[in-house]
Amino acid sequence: MLGGTEYVAEACEETLQALGHQTNLHLQPDLGQISSNNQTWLICTSTHGAGDFPDNIQKFISDLRSNDQDLSSVKTLVLGIGDRSYDTFCLAAIETETLLKSKGCNQISATKTLDMSQDIDPEELAKQWISDLQDLL
Repeated sequence: MLGGTEYVAEACEETLQALGHQTNLHLQPDLGQISSNNQTWLICTSTHGAGDFPDNIQKFISDLRSNDQDLSSVKTLVLGIGDRSYDTFCLAAIETETLLKSKGCNQISATKTLDMSQDIDPEELAKQWISDLQDLL
């Protein structure tokens, strides 16, 4: 909603492409438009208000909750952006991880959280995280 997560997602995309992966960046994700056949989903989300999802991902999350499709061929990574001074720090990312697991997705690595009040360069931290996971991708 404020753009910080978009910058982090773009940094992740750049790193994945540099590692030889094909990517599609969805800033307004639509579950019906995203392939789930042997794909890896990297979901970057912030948390707003009292643990709410940002506007641009709310429909995707709602559609995912009501989806009964087998997603066991989907591998996932979740990256949360937040401010640790809030008690809902990265709650949307944590809820996303739980939802993806409940739909049968295979989590590649534990959810990564970035604290925007402490992390000076979240884009670089996200790039490093992706690079560190390259053998699992």
